[in-house]
Amino acid sequence: MSHVLCQSIFLTLFAFSTSIAAQATDYTQYVLPFTGTQNGGNMFPGVARPFGVVKLGPDLYTGADSYSGYQPTGNITGYSLMHESGTGGAPKYGVVAQMPVASTIPNPLVDLSMPRGPSDSAQVGYYKATLSSGVVTELAATEHAGILQHTFPLVNSSSVVIDVSHVLPSFRGLGLGQNYTGGNITVTKDGHYEGSGTYNNGWNLAPEWTIYFCGYFDTAPTSMKTFRGTGTGNLTYPGASTESVKPTSDGSTQTVRVGVVYSFTKSSVISRVGVSFISSAQACQNVNNEIPKGASLAYVTSATKSIWNSKLLGKVTTSETNQTNLQLLYTMVYGMLLLPSNRTGENPLWTSREPYYDDLFTIWDLFRCQTALFQILEPTNYEEYIRSLIDVYRHDGWMPDARSSNFNGRSQGGSNADNVLADAYVKGVRGAVNWNDGYSALVKDAEVTPPNTPVDPESPESSDHEGRGGLPDWLKYNYITPAFDRSVNRAVDYSINDLSVSQVAAGLGKTSDAAKYLTRSRNWRNHWNPNASSLGFKGFLAPRQANGTFVAEDPLSCGGCYWADYFYEATPWEYSFSVYHDISTLITLTGGPAKFVNRLETLFAPGENPSGSPQFNYTIFNPGNEPSFASPYLFNFAGRQDLSVKYSRAIATSYYAPTVTGLPGNSDAGAMQSWILWNIIGLYPLTGTTTFLIGSPWFPSLSIDLGTGKTFKVSQTGASNSDGSIYVQSLKVNGQAWNKSWVTFNDVFANGGTMDFVLGTQPKNWTTGPLPPSPAAGTS
Repeated sequence: MSHVLCQSIFLTLFAFSTSIAAQATDYTQYVLPFTGTQNGGNMFPGVARPFGVVKLGPDLYTGADSYSGYQPTGNITGYSLMHESGTGGAPKYGVVAQMPVASTIPNPLVDLSMPRGPSDSAQVGYYKATLSSGVVTELAATEHAGILQHTFPLVNSSSVVIDVSHVLPSFRGLGLGQNYTGGNITVTKDGHYEGSGTYNNGWNLAPEWTIYFCGYFDTAPTSMKTFRGTGTGNLTYPGASTESVKPTSDGSTQTVRVGVVYSFTKSSVISRVGVSFISSAQACQNVNNEIPKGASLAYVTSATKSIWNSKLLGKVTTSETNQTNLQLLYTMVYGMLLLPSNRTGENPLWTSREPYYDDLFTIWDLFRCQTALFQILEPTNYEEYIRSLIDVYRHDGWMPDARSSNFNGRSQGGSNADNVLADAYVKGVRGAVNWNDGYSALVKDAEVTPPNTPVDPESPESSDHEGRGGLPDWLKYNYITPAFDRSVNRAVDYSINDLSVSQVAAGLGKTSDAAKYLTRSRNWRNHWNPNASSLGFKGFLAPRQANGTFVAEDPLSCGGCYWADYFYEATPWEYSFSVYHDISTLITLTGGPAKFVNRLETLFAPGENPSGSPQFNYTIFNPGNEPSFASPYLFNFAGRQDLSVKYSRAIATSYYAPTVTGLPGNSDAGAMQSWILWNIIGLYPLTGTTTFLIGSPWFPSLSIDLGTGKTFKVSQTGASNSDGSIYVQSLKVNGQAWNKSWVTFNDVFANGGTMDFVLGTQPKNWTTGPLPPSPAAGTS
């Protein structure tokens, strides 16, 4: 080993040991990685660093989709380095895998999967799984590499199989299953292997993409043999050092599989693997830089804990002592920022000095409250994320509403990166962001219809790849007809998108543009059918034909609530409350504040939606999907902040917990985690504006380090959930008495700030000041 490399490793170890010593509290002790892995949460419980490219964990087969690789039951098919977290739709990744086997391998093409022995265990930076064969595998990871330690039972021979064709399958029959289309693998003279695999499809209907890998075994093998074969037969061991197969010409699954079998006689085998989207040489560089030979799994685990503590978890401190509450707090902070992936330096599509982030899955889910908390907790990465969105526009032509494997798609509603850019702009994010280019990206979304390629078989009538597929109707009618799928929820999104364009235009001094898009942000009103009725209430959002007539639609039903329906993932009842930028108008349309409050309370009443979920007591409100995220807080607009506290706290304590079933639905890359975190803090953001609606904080005190010496601190006197002391009696903001049910970013975050609550068991009307602004209605 060279003197320079030894010195580099020493300095890295010294830096991490210093960081660990400086971190007085290990907040990772409160993180429970299996939280939200069941009940549809689909969380990834394996090993990863904040925004890491590598997410190393087990892949399970049960006959149902393993969205993050993990399932609590089934057979382990391998351990792969690439996963998403908390997503739905269809699995993505599950590539660059290896499978340990407690025997020699006569045929590596057959099903080598094994049931578990004891249950898996995990903590931040460490994962352990045991196969029924007795093989124990322990995992740790860095940003671009992973380390796997396989411990075999006492046998004469054991094996590790690398099969390039390994990928997470989908069983839903929606045409979203991933395909392995080709690859190559080479075993070098020193025994390490490198190569690449090419794959396509998945939830975002991606074209072919290639990932490169490079692996080392620090335990000397007794043999290593490349193989190729078709299906489970026609196996050959050609004896060559390289096996390769070209990608299929039509993108279909490649039938020829290639790989390598390593055999060992030692009971403990350590494997180090790196990945890259650029080349196998860069994958080798990544693993050797981040996990050099001799680095132990314990060292990598310890370094990962230190990074999570210093970079993210340690920024949130509290005087709370309840163990369950601490587990909830830090587990949700951890789960919120496993995605996106910081792929700066790993962009195979273009050369740029800008940062590059991928695995945005999806902004439609995240813009409501995750991105606002992302900015507060990790402002440096957040600014890079904004710059990356704009750079994707520069080179791909459109900002993404979702993106993975370096490809935009799919958009469930609008062009919601618009909202994220606007939120950053109005909250003062400048730095190295080129806002002229950012504004150009916004205007393109607002004015140019994207090409309908690739055609989505679930929604073939217009593009849901990027941009606004329903834009022709939006520009022609000022609403969207059923000629376009998801017409009504697209109209809601487009209205908020246009408000976002208006916000940035106003800030850049483009007054005529600002007025134009502000007017367009009111177009949701053209979908308001005053004659639609349900449960004694009149007036709901509804589909509308080109001739102006409304389509009859039960406000309690959204059909399949999927891609080809009028409403996506929520009912007309729910979407009718989703126009958070124009609530004062909504209050007028629903008959005034008293009727608005009555209607809003009905949203949370058990039994009002017979076709709803028994998990949620048949309420109209569905905490498991994002369209209703803001609804519990909208009472603030009608002078009933106490009811916002009542219903939001009931939802939080009923459906969230640091348990395997502790999320009410798909995490959706941290969307659910951010909702509960805002509830714990006692605020709720209205993205694209500077407004935060005030709820009620959970803990005696909670502080967030905002960087550059600034701190946000919220405190309360009064009890916690246990005796019902949740209602605000009075509030001081920055030491001054406060009578509004909202604050702005500048009040408490721009330069830091304090919010000191007095809580009690009974509601009190303390919000005698101005109501929260409704920017589309011109109120401020």
